[in-house]
Amino acid sequence: MKTLYFITGSQDLYGEETLAQAQKDGNEMAAFLNNALSGMVAVKTTPIVRCADEAVDICTQATADRECVGVILWMHTFSPAKMWIRALQALQKPMVHLHTQYNEKLPYDTIDMDFMNLNQSAHGDREFGFICTRLGIAREVIAGYYRNENVIAQLRRFAEAALAVDYSKHLRVAMFGNNMRDVAVTDGDRVESEIRFGWNVNYYGIGDLTELIAAVTESETDTKMAEYAERYTIATDDIAAVREQAEYEVALEKFLTREHIGAFTDTFQDLHGLRQLPGISVQNLMAKGVGFGPEGDYKTAALGAVLSQMAKHRGGATGFMEDYTYDLTAGSELELAAHMLEVSPVFAANKPLIQVHPLGIGGKEAPARLVFDGVAGDGIAVSLVDLGDRFRLVCAKIQLVAQPAPMPNLPVARLMWKLIPDFATGTAAWIYAGGAHHAVVSTALGVEDIRLFAKLTDTELVVIDESTTLHTFEQQLALLDLTAKLKG
Repeated sequence: MKTLYFITGSQDLYGEETLAQAQKDGNEMAAFLNNALSGMVAVKTTPIVRCADEAVDICTQATADRECVGVILWMHTFSPAKMWIRALQALQKPMVHLHTQYNEKLPYDTIDMDFMNLNQSAHGDREFGFICTRLGIAREVIAGYYRNENVIAQLRRFAEAALAVDYSKHLRVAMFGNNMRDVAVTDGDRVESEIRFGWNVNYYGIGDLTELIAAVTESETDTKMAEYAERYTIATDDIAAVREQAEYEVALEKFLTREHIGAFTDTFQDLHGLRQLPGISVQNLMAKGVGFGPEGDYKTAALGAVLSQMAKHRGGATGFMEDYTYDLTAGSELELAAHMLEVSPVFAANKPLIQVHPLGIGGKEAPARLVFDGVAGDGIAVSLVDLGDRFRLVCAKIQLVAQPAPMPNLPVARLMWKLIPDFATGTAAWIYAGGAHHAVVSTALGVEDIRLFAKLTDTELVVIDESTTLHTFEQQLALLDLTAKLKG
């Protein structure tokens, strides 16, 4: 299991008795947090830090430890911050500064200077916080008693984000073909993606997949068909088309395993040798946490995989989605989001149907796909765009709703939602920000999760929510552009 280091700061002026007590308190706190975060990460106790060399040692150790995804730092006593400079410069893991105390309440009747010297996080954490700010260290600050439910919830969110950042740094993305011709927003700098997020994005010829498809056995296809029959309702007589998709998925699973791939893209402009566009095969893989982006959109594919990892300890749904069309009835405007085929069944409000219908694009045989209505509830839509000099995350609050009426002639999976704060503001702000027509939609994650991920990856973030006004939003974008130019 991945770990968080629990690092307790002090100094060597207090004497061995005080330091021994500080170590004991730190061990007890780490043990409590280890239990509170069980099933997600292990919290590892470390020796108390008393000087600069010890600080460097533990931060270097955390950086080198492949199982460590982040550190929790807390100053039990006063800990002069100059001793942390080299350590913080060496630390390359996400950090949360936990501003807390071992004791919840003051012992008013017995408090003395010995107690004050030991329990002075109010002093030590401010000193430590200053040097973090002076060094420009991106970190999360969580304040409150460490056993408090709200503090635990914030630590869980940090752990989820740290795990997602760790996953991101090891993510490999395959592009079958390249970006869809003449499309701008789905393109991006793959080298900069690896520098910023760790995503190793590479091109693969579709022949790498078709060779594996040709080698799929009848038995392997039967096993996959049994999975489909268990999870979905087969609502077609064209079983051969469904078996074709099953072969695609078996081959894709082999490819992803062989190449250690966590996300992939395709484009219907480069599917030579395939009889159908991938449909159920991709939808079923997305339901298992594999990231996907159509039209060569590697950024959305990778982001989908990362956010699915961040959300895997929660309920709700996370996956790729595309803006498609609107119901512009005044005062009750809705967006209909869908795609030709590739919508994850994690969004299904009902048991998905397997159907086979022709597509008006791609020039292939009629593909099998999952058809369903989408879930309702609060959610977010997140788009990652490459502005040339930086990446930007656009995060919009949305309210998913049940579709107002049946759509018997629309043979694809779909979601519908209201934009926040209203249709005109929400859509205009998204367009001003350069948000793409592809996004990762989640009912499991919220704005705070994306804010934390953006902070830990040093990525620009703009949020569209209940407080958004276009005038202020445009001013924010102008300031971000100016800041980027000054940095450049």
